[in-house]
Amino acid sequence: MGMYEDVFRASLEDPEGFWLGAAEGVDWEVAPSRALDSSGAPFYRWFPDGRLNVCFNALDRHVEAGRGEQPALIHDSPVTGTRRTYTYAELRDEVAAFAGALAGLGVGHGDRVVIYMPMVPEAAIAMLACARIGAVHSVVFGGFAPPELAVRIDDATPKVVVSASCGIEGKRVIPYKPLLDRAIELAAHKPQKRVILQRPQEQAELGPDDLDWADLVAAAPPAACLPVAATDPLYILYTSGTTGKPKGVVRDCGGCAVALHWSMGAVYDIGPGETMFTGSDVGWVVGHSYIVYGPLLAGATTVLYEGKPVGTPDAGQFWRVAAEHGVKTMFTAPTAFRAIRKEDPKGVLTADYDLSRLRYLFLAGERLDPETYHWASALLDIPVIDHWWQTETGWPIVANPVGIEAAPVKPGSPTRPLPGWDVRVLDPSGRPVPAGVDGAIVVKLPLPPGSLPTLWNDDARFVASYLSAYDGYYLTGDGGHIDEDGYVYVMGRTDDVINVAGHRLSTGSMEEALAAHPDVAECAVIGVADALKGQVPRGFVVLKAGTARDPREVEAELVRLVRERIGAVASLKEVAVVAALPKTRSGKILRKTMRGIADGLDEPIPSTVDDPTVIENLRPLLHRPDHTV
Repeated sequence: MGMYEDVFRASLEDPEGFWLGAAEGVDWEVAPSRALDSSGAPFYRWFPDGRLNVCFNALDRHVEAGRGEQPALIHDSPVTGTRRTYTYAELRDEVAAFAGALAGLGVGHGDRVVIYMPMVPEAAIAMLACARIGAVHSVVFGGFAPPELAVRIDDATPKVVVSASCGIEGKRVIPYKPLLDRAIELAAHKPQKRVILQRPQEQAELGPDDLDWADLVAAAPPAACLPVAATDPLYILYTSGTTGKPKGVVRDCGGCAVALHWSMGAVYDIGPGETMFTGSDVGWVVGHSYIVYGPLLAGATTVLYEGKPVGTPDAGQFWRVAAEHGVKTMFTAPTAFRAIRKEDPKGVLTADYDLSRLRYLFLAGERLDPETYHWASALLDIPVIDHWWQTETGWPIVANPVGIEAAPVKPGSPTRPLPGWDVRVLDPSGRPVPAGVDGAIVVKLPLPPGSLPTLWNDDARFVASYLSAYDGYYLTGDGGHIDEDGYVYVMGRTDDVINVAGHRLSTGSMEEALAAHPDVAECAVIGVADALKGQVPRGFVVLKAGTARDPREVEAELVRLVRERIGAVASLKEVAVVAALPKTRSGKILRKTMRGIADGLDEPIPSTVDDPTVIENLRPLLHRPDHTV
């Protein structure tokens, strides 16, 4: 695909030619004659005169090309002990049937469908079925509580909600129907119908507005693909922030198809017939982009995994999946590997599986600490690639594009901006900062295809949230720096920079130091209020399984380690060994919630939390009178 510098330069100097070239990788009903429409800036539109169908590109064209018998989707569910493989022809037929069922309920072009499901094939089938008939899907993560689901129903105003009788978390069966019923009670908008997939682990009692998935599909004629404008929305995905109304990120059809198809080869080195395993959830952007749409657009095989990386039955499940299904590229969150490392610090379980076909491990979702990077690299002896992106961007901003040219790795950096992303670092006044100096990470407009063109029904909030801080730039909300080689270092959200006695310090740097300790599995540093210094950092660490040392000794060593690596200016004098850190179900540590509790605020437990008891166990340790605002 050419060397990185040449490709990157071409994408910025001639975006029109670059993205029209990339657009040739997908099939169009009407091919676009131009790439970018900037007449409504800052509301940019890509491929404005093109028409296509994303479902056709993900399924039908591969069948028509003679690859209908190739595996398209593998459902691997250790929590139910089942495996199922769908060929491209089988998946196309399942999608066409459910699309016909939705059409029979009156769902058409531009109508919204909310999908509230666990990690089952039918979740992907419902998404693709919406795309097939030009409807707009909005997937809501199955772990969300009724109030969060209700907010999203009210904002998206769906004609139909698609759900399941239950989800499975570990050994627990979670009934979904009562959660959905309560959400609809709370919502002002009332969907016309609810389609329920009955699972054998829990049968739901259906009401007058409920329809059984199997019965509905059995009576429905298959639906054909409806070509739509490239600028039409493909889906709405709500950000999972713990405060305020969630933002409905819009993804358009043409930009999404072109960007994801291009990224599969350029970033992940995945082509037709190869297998990608993304250990995430379809409720998150990673699941949208690289479980469902990206691999299928590329004609690859995708693994949809129902379970967690540890405990089903052991910490070797990701190795089993990679070995059984011939995975070439694995993509998951750093927290998954920290969990595996905590349970199996020496990686002995890898010896049980043939990982010879595994070529790359990609990690994203939160900052990859160097210790986890070194552990995974030594264990697997393959490239371990950090990369950085957001719900809003839809695909990576910064990565090591192994399909173009693999760059030397610098631990702590997700490497360099990808083609199309003009990344800068600015100071508060909007001036560029020198190499190596931290500031606000921004992207020069226009954003490339596949990124959000706006927020659902809220152009004003789109501008206020992302475009108002620096004229002509998209504000990522992350802070960091770019070194002299062009490598980007993302040190954390800008609110993770604390002010200690006038010194602005990154909690990410302190976490990096803590993670370097051989007994530490994962860690978090937060800034808490202090009467003398304004803020002081406090550290919390989880030790590796089998560590039999006195926690007080480890805590003292960690304080010394931060002093040695960062200096006394860090003022990190308190580190606590804890059993677990509070996380969202997608694996992100809830640092904001921890800060709120530490500062004495009445911080509610977010609905995104994986285990509420972890927060409750931490409350006495977090909240102390001497750190109350």
